Amino acid sequence: MEDILQVGILSSTHGVHGEMKVFPTTDDVNRFKKLKNVLLETQDGHKELEIERVRFFKQFVIIKFKGCDSINDIEKYKGKSIFVTRENAVRLGKDEYFIADLIGLAVKDEDDVILGEIRDVLETGANDVYVVKRDGKKDLLIPAIKQCILDVDTAAGIMKVHLLEGLDD
Repeated sequence: MEDILQVGILSSTHGVHGEMKVFPTTDDVNRFKKLKNVLLETQDGHKELEIERVRFFKQFVIIKFKGCDSINDIEKYKGKSIFVTRENAVRLGKDEYFIADLIGLAVKDEDDVILGEIRDVLETGANDVYVVKRDGKKDLLIPAIKQCILDVDTAAGIMKVHLLEGLDD
């Protein structure tokens, strides 16, 4: 499991006073209201930035970082990802998982036959869909619904599934 989780991508500057538009990569954009700092992706690792102010504009979050008071201070961060530590991540409910924790899980059917490995999670609105990479076959798409997902053990790296009729055609 990763120690840091991506919450957004700094897409562009906003105005001339050091604000940045953030494209959120988290389900809950309101989480930005509670954040005090984030980790910025750099060539040398990660740099901690303190959040001074947060507001919302259309699908973006507008963030002002402490010490970044002009467009020149913030422009160099354009296109970079921002992260939070696992301790500062939102609390998950029962049967909820971070996408980063699902990627790479081995997927087994009810008979413990390995079907493949989770390579991606598609967020469709109604429910997520797990993309399972298989050797020599096309990817398997499994909806994240109780009828299909029997057990998820991120510590063991295994997801056990029931394939509904028609999923493996």
